[in-house]
Amino acid sequence: MKKVVLAFDSFKGCISAKEACEACAQGVREAWQNAVVVQVPLSDGGEGLVECVRRMLPTRSVAVEVHGPLMDMVEAEYAISADGKTAYMEMAAASGLTLVPPERRNPLKATTYGVGEMVADAVKRGCREIVMGIGGSATCDGGRGMVEALKDCRCLDMYCQVIAACDVNNPLFGKNGAAYVFAPQKGATPEQVETLDGRLRAFAKATEQAGRATPELAFSSGAGAAGGLGYALLAYLNANLHSGIDIMLDIAGFDAAIKDADLVITGEGKSDEQTLMGKVPYGVLKRCRKANIPVWLLSGMIDDATGRLAESFGLVRSINEGDTRPLSVLMQPNVAKQNLKESVSFLVANYHELSMN
Repeated sequence: MKKVVLAFDSFKGCISAKEACEACAQGVREAWQNAVVVQVPLSDGGEGLVECVRRMLPTRSVAVEVHGPLMDMVEAEYAISADGKTAYMEMAAASGLTLVPPERRNPLKATTYGVGEMVADAVKRGCREIVMGIGGSATCDGGRGMVEALKDCRCLDMYCQVIAACDVNNPLFGKNGAAYVFAPQKGATPEQVETLDGRLRAFAKATEQAGRATPELAFSSGAGAAGGLGYALLAYLNANLHSGIDIMLDIAGFDAAIKDADLVITGEGKSDEQTLMGKVPYGVLKRCRKANIPVWLLSGMIDDATGRLAESFGLVRSINEGDTRPLSVLMQPNVAKQNLKESVSFLVANYHELSMN
């Protein structure tokens, strides 16, 4: 009897990770009726972290009024574990780019103040651990706003372990830092980028003078994440920054799930060079390599010009291969689920032949 583990990310704008796993499961069972199928819907720990945790663990939702990126009031939601000790949150819920209309985006004004309010709320509710996704920010303030909010809430020196899901290795400032690399995506002009970089340098200097950090900390991997929020988390909250997908795989109990598996199938909306830089399929692949389990990559689109995906995974295939319908049709949820199911059914039915190649 075969055991197959399905570990998909969402096909963004199309189907959720759960829907992808369910469609894949149908395909596996068409080919191997008696197979043991384990579904592990995943997120890479950025946007979608809280939703993914809710699927995996018993939690309760919390909604809190906080200041948004431009200090307008917004309602931020996060989750608390059943025992009340751990909060799961996304900085984007309080300071995300999607909270600001395109015409109002201005990283010179955007603040992480609401992130600090969200953290303070969790601490006051008794949480002693915070797991935070730090992608999708509208900000480039180095986390200064978060620090100010924690001071105002008298929570800056609270006891709370912070684990941040971080998948970039940029330093706080400089040509590879938060301002130069990410601020243009948030609406900054070249002149504003220089101003923001100067502000980040000044914030780091003030942090060092306050005895909160050494000069080297600004160059730590991930310090420039989320507009420099990574730096403030490291300096002021002694946070641990980890790969987002590794955090999610640990929460999902992935290592236990793949025990004795014959095959793992993963995928996402589009797979390319970026897939091998911390996306869900790569996180899955690393764990499976350690366990010597073959991994198939089945995604909506495949761009493998360099051949690195084919070298890394046991099989790489687009679920839309041979389907000449327009992308607008292929992106329809029912079409995507049907193509995924049929692709998996065909490939699994030919598993032994494919394994010999």
